[in-house]
Amino acid sequence: MSAKIIAIANQKGGVGKTTTTVNLATALAAMRNRVLVVDLDPQGNASTGLGIPSILRTCGVYEMLFDGLAITDAAMKTNIPGLDIIPATMDLSGAEIELVAVDEREFRLKSAFRRAQTEYDYILIDCPPSLGLLTLNALVAADSVLVPLQCEFYALEGLSHLSRTIERVRRALNPALKIEGVVLTMYDGRNSLANGVAADVRAHFPGQVYDVMIPRNVRVSEAPSHGKPVMIYDMKCAGSTAYIQLAKEFLARQHTPLPAAAA
Repeated sequence: MSAKIIAIANQKGGVGKTTTTVNLATALAAMRNRVLVVDLDPQGNASTGLGIPSILRTCGVYEMLFDGLAITDAAMKTNIPGLDIIPATMDLSGAEIELVAVDEREFRLKSAFRRAQTEYDYILIDCPPSLGLLTLNALVAADSVLVPLQCEFYALEGLSHLSRTIERVRRALNPALKIEGVVLTMYDGRNSLANGVAADVRAHFPGQVYDVMIPRNVRVSEAPSHGKPVMIYDMKCAGSTAYIQLAKEFLARQHTPLPAAAA
């Protein structure tokens, strides 16, 4: 069976997009799934967060998009069993401009996935914090979109813009694309604004918002600087617990039974 491909996207930066990619992927791998992270953000933060230093990123997403490199040749193993990554190399920073001039520019990533049969259960694409051609490639290649959303005042406006973009992509380029769900991040239950935003998002997008909310947690913020997902950095912190629960809820929505060890 082919992998389910999920784009993790939000055109706004600083919402916990890469953090969610890295830690959801880690939790899914811990639950005995084979997971691939595709670092489509030229900043390469997902690669750093999974412990892949720049010097080791000799090939990656850029070579898949432009040189026909296969998934099996681009993927690197991480220190987490069952979790691989296709890293972002330095060349990816110019990809937005280069894509403008190539044929089938919106379909390059989709074509790369088609070139090889993978053994993965899930492929998570960490998108750039913009709605340019790289993100468009992810939306065309993906089965669904997972949206991390910070609990702040402008959250609903940003989500409405992204929803309209997804609808346009669905109509023109990828009819099967759907919203996988919305993950509320950086939640502080002591903050009345955060509670109000969470309530508003749930009201506007019924059934699409995950029950689990990712709390503001200093250990989550510290982990990337050590090249580790928070569950490896501090298994017992509130952020780790939340991402484990998110992975369980995610799998439940896939109608996938949890292994006994993960229940």
